[in-house]
Amino acid sequence: MDLDRAKQELEEFIPHVRNIADGSIRKMAGRDLTRFKQFKKQGIAVKFGRFSQKENNQIRKNIEEFLSITGIDSAEKLLFTSRYPEDKQTINRLKTEHLFCEKLSEGIPRPWRLIYYRARKMFDPNNYKGRYSKEEKEKLKKYHALHGNDWKKISELMSRSNLSVAMKYSEVKSSVNYGPWSKEETQKLMHAVEEVIKKRIEKEDANSLSSSEKSHREISIDHETLYQKLPWTEIEAKVGTRYWRQCKQKWTTILTNKMTKGQQLYRGTKGLQAKINLIKRLYEMKAEDDNDVNWEELSNAIGDVPRAYVRAKFYKLKVSCVPLWQNKTFSEIIDYLFEEKLPELEEKL
Repeated sequence: MDLDRAKQELEEFIPHVRNIADGSIRKMAGRDLTRFKQFKKQGIAVKFGRFSQKENNQIRKNIEEFLSITGIDSAEKLLFTSRYPEDKQTINRLKTEHLFCEKLSEGIPRPWRLIYYRARKMFDPNNYKGRYSKEEKEKLKKYHALHGNDWKKISELMSRSNLSVAMKYSEVKSSVNYGPWSKEETQKLMHAVEEVIKKRIEKEDANSLSSSEKSHREISIDHETLYQKLPWTEIEAKVGTRYWRQCKQKWTTILTNKMTKGQQLYRGTKGLQAKINLIKRLYEMKAEDDNDVNWEELSNAIGDVPRAYVRAKFYKLKVSCVPLWQNKTFSEIIDYLFEEKLPELEEKL
């Protein structure tokens, strides 16, 4: 399949495909297109974003079955073959013979690349080593000075995952302020977000749209791009004194204040009503996983606020009200809140 046809066919499933590198598109055409068409016949849409518990379990099942078929003795050897040079040739042969790509993605309506990255994160023993010591942070700075952004190399030297060392370096690379945000920092953050949003809008090719469609699109962009999928590492660099997670949290707070005109939606009587509405709406949705929840729509249960704000309030609610919530499924948590906490909140209201 030629590149233009691949882009055209993939665009049905991945609207932003034309922003993806040509090499990645060719791989997706080979690994994903047939799968996507099969899922479409079943009425299943291609998914992005956070993996659900059901999808994580499917990945575990796919990995376990592949290990059983091939006799490879660990998921680490399968997913991090370069760590085992003496077994590399044999493992790669078995992966080819038993169609590893197809087996790993079985039953999961997502691009193969995202499934592979998720599996590596789940099964990397270097991903669960706790906090970095002061010595490790100094080593990380030293290795970055030597190897730049070669996170694969640095992760091997640190015995930590690629993602872990990259994210930790974003925190320790400069003097990060952990106190209250100053007016100057807040202004830098707002200016940085404005810059990246303007850049994104300029890249959008709206020339083919009618004037009425353009007007609608601009309204949509204003609403969606204010808090969805912003390049936080780029924003972090522009702010300079905060790392990306702080920037994201602060921006959510700013947006919430702007969108609610400074009203305290989650305090007093209004707060009780918001919690009641949130629990009722979640119960009505009958979702099996928080990934199946339309958090954008749910924000109306509290007010016109960013969905990150609603998710944060739900997290606080389950942690403070549901005993042993870590051991419960999403639906069990919602059932508990509805059956046990809701009557208490309604009586209090």
